[in-house]
Amino acid sequence: MELRYTEAEEVFRAALREWLNSELPGMAPQPHREDWVARRKWDTDWQRRLFDGGYAGLNWPKEFGGQGATPTEQLIFFEETTKAQAPYVGVNFVGTLHAGPTLIEEGTDAQKAAHLSKILRGDEVWCQGFSEPGAGSDLASLRTRADRDGDDYVLNGQKIWCSFAHIADVGEFLVRTDPDAPKHRGISWLVLPMDLAGIEIRPIKTVLGSSEFCEVFLTDVRVPVSQRVGAENDGWRVTNVTLKYERGTAFVSELIDSLRLCADVAAIASDAAHLRELGRCYADFAGLWSLTKRNVSQTSRGTPGAGGMVIKLAYSEARQRFGELCLRILDREGLYLDGNELVEERLRTMSLTIAAGASQIQRNIISERVLGLPREPR
Repeated sequence: MELRYTEAEEVFRAALREWLNSELPGMAPQPHREDWVARRKWDTDWQRRLFDGGYAGLNWPKEFGGQGATPTEQLIFFEETTKAQAPYVGVNFVGTLHAGPTLIEEGTDAQKAAHLSKILRGDEVWCQGFSEPGAGSDLASLRTRADRDGDDYVLNGQKIWCSFAHIADVGEFLVRTDPDAPKHRGISWLVLPMDLAGIEIRPIKTVLGSSEFCEVFLTDVRVPVSQRVGAENDGWRVTNVTLKYERGTAFVSELIDSLRLCADVAAIASDAAHLRELGRCYADFAGLWSLTKRNVSQTSRGTPGAGGMVIKLAYSEARQRFGELCLRILDREGLYLDGNELVEERLRTMSLTIAAGASQIQRNIISERVLGLPREPR
């Protein structure tokens, strides 16, 4: 399997580097993480720069405003923007990385026309309303109801862990449209304008003191049936389209940043045992980076392998091991949170083995779908 870049791909890399070098000096300072109005403006301004520069929706088909780039060019984009410390996709990662690609595959012409160009220009921010207090890794257990009333659905229920819901214009929401059907078969995928009557949003304070996650309460919220993506009760299939994009290259930027952090920590570590552990962490991340490139190379040839299912599980656990090592190296400094990047990263990564599918669930998926082992008794 070819893991090196072609001459044409290196030309793409060089052009991207030149563009980043010209754009980044003109960026305003990054706002405080709790200044949500400023954060939205800063992130969407960057998205508009990407759009004007021809780098927005890089791997989206050209007929929908993208560039039709190859998976490898998308990988190079993540690699170079991370190394240049350019802004990440930020508050609209749901729109650009999840909802937009889902609409391209599953949406109607009217839904594509209403949203895709706005997402690419940075004019529309999305959030995700999938998880519920009783439906996290077992997402199909969701209970939020959508009862049909003429040309509308009437929504009642609660969602949790909705990133950036308090500044979003639109949400991708999963609702139960047939409560009597088996749990995977009674779900529908809706486009939900977040300014509708009956929507209450409550930010959740994390251990870091940040509030990017929200609870969303839905009380008799009326949504036109035309906002449904896919057929009624076919939402679980559409959801798996969304999750395909959510988990595809989701950790590319974090992997590259992990390699950088290893180098930074090596500069302050003095204990030989710590340095040996740090070398193992670096090898873990370097191996996962190579696996990522292999996955992209396979996908480019139309033969996606099992590696894509392994990345999330392996990365989240490797990053937690690295975080624990960082705290041991910091010693007493590890008790001080404010402004300490390594401490903040350790606290943040505690959620990695839960978010987007708990490690136990990931192991079940790999054992059943990759190794062909018997299904766990239900």
